[in-house]
Amino acid sequence: MSPIIEPAELLKLDPLDYLLFDASAGAKVRYAEKHLAGAQYVDLDEDLAAVRPNAAEGGRHPLPDPVQFGKLLGKLGIDQSAHVIVYDDKQNSNAAARFWWMLRAAGHQKVQVINGGFDAAVSAGFPVNSTIVIKPAADDYQITQWNLPLADMDEVEKASKTGNQTIIDVRSKERFDGINEPIDTVAGHIPGAINVPFTSNLDKNGAFLTPGNLKKQFKGLSEHDHQSTIVHCGSGVTACHLLLAMDHAGLPLPKLYVGSWSEWSRNGKEMVTL
Repeated sequence: MSPIIEPAELLKLDPLDYLLFDASAGAKVRYAEKHLAGAQYVDLDEDLAAVRPNAAEGGRHPLPDPVQFGKLLGKLGIDQSAHVIVYDDKQNSNAAARFWWMLRAAGHQKVQVINGGFDAAVSAGFPVNSTIVIKPAADDYQITQWNLPLADMDEVEKASKTGNQTIIDVRSKERFDGINEPIDTVAGHIPGAINVPFTSNLDKNGAFLTPGNLKKQFKGLSEHDHQSTIVHCGSGVTACHLLLAMDHAGLPLPKLYVGSWSEWSRNGKEMVTL
């Protein structure tokens, strides 16, 4: 199953055959007013992260405990056989990509992200309403650990010093270069990291490039194998966009550094700044 579903494909499916989720960040109010018909809401901060008082401890969006995430999936009616389809209200689908990665890391295979998000689905004719959806709960999804590769700050620091692993930063070039930092406390990047802005995964209309074009783009990106490559962003959300694109291209998934720049820049680590 492709990790990306086109809006036209979605329209052909029977709504009884899948579970639809709106993962738009900070959009509970908007969801209550308008969302794709049949969609449940998952909150980035409350459901897809275990936000702590100090972002130095795991970054701005640390992963929740996998057992707790399994309980959430059961509450949402997701069992091992469910076909899960996710979108958010941003054309680039960053928050949706985070939910996709977490489901895949939980061992779930039947999960797809709508290409182009909410607007693309609406433009294709998918109905919209304000009906709050609550599906019958399923048993807790049995998860004891994240099953996709992760890197912690110590591994990133070692890679930064030795160069034995490629470190990819998917933030915008302005943030990477330290010209502008709208969220975190320090502008700059991890020494040795290369910049691959997540927007390079998209065409001029904001849709993901084709698998073939993505594969060409990623060819030669890393001098090391993809499995040992480390991908990060500001807080471990947008990095999932690159991982989604790589999966769409049929490539092995690199490691996700969830703490990302928000953790690294608050821990006295070496930084490249202006």
